[in-house]
Amino acid sequence: MPRPKRTDQLTEIPPLVCDDRIVHVDAVRAARAALPPVDKLAGVAALFGALADPTRIRIIAAVSSRELCVCDLAAALGVSESAVSHQLRLLRARGLVRTRRDGRLVYYALDDDHVSGLYAAALDHVDHVLAEEQVPDLGVR
Repeated sequence: MPRPKRTDQLTEIPPLVCDDRIVHVDAVRAARAALPPVDKLAGVAALFGALADPTRIRIIAAVSSRELCVCDLAAALGVSESAVSHQLRLLRARGLVRTRRDGRLVYYALDDDHVSGLYAAALDHVDHVLAEEQVPDLGVR
């Protein structure tokens, strides 16, 4: 069954509570057992927080295919070198980009395959969601 469109979800608000008010103990235990430690979840939240800024995502996109220096990144993104440096500092602190020095120049690239996979998965997901939003609603449920 296709996922409902966001506009439909906003106009057809489902009840927010369970009708039966029954706690499924086995399901709750399984969900609790599947939860990673809090410090690990905090790290995931910090990672997604670092990716939540459009400029930082544009930097990730720019360096996903090749390494670039701050000057090249600033020119590619149309922002100041200072703004790029500021965002790169945060991306580096979160382990999303790495540096390589060549004389006086410092080049930036994605840190590893995990980051490129995360970025590719995010793009795939957005494509998937956008494709579903393009499907006309035929009234079949």
